[in-house]
Amino acid sequence: MAGEPQDDCLFCKIVDGSIPATIVRETGTTIAFRDINPQAPTHVLVIPKAHHRDAAALAAAAPELAADVLRETQAVADEEKLESYRIVFNTGSGAGQTVWHAHAHVLGGRGLDWPPG
Repeated sequence: MAGEPQDDCLFCKIVDGSIPATIVRETGTTIAFRDINPQAPTHVLVIPKAHHRDAAALAAAAPELAADVLRETQAVADEEKLESYRIVFNTGSGAGQTVWHAHAHVLGGRGLDWPPG
């Protein structure tokens, strides 16, 4: 069920503290932590604490929570002193989503070419 923790979800386990992560920010509704396989000098994931399968499901079910995630991407960028950065939501396996819990990648600290990937 949307919003409920999932026993097999890596990010739900980070939220509940059963899997460690390098946490950089936490609010009542979100948590931000460093990616274990960074693709840029700064690579932080911002996730809702509530489980939603992907960004589209999050936006449909809880738009205020989606806004919290986006607001926290800016807070991460500010704390990391990023003058420019990229926010990425991968939605679906064809787009590179490997963890089925909505999350935003905050990437910065180097030039980011376009188009990506």
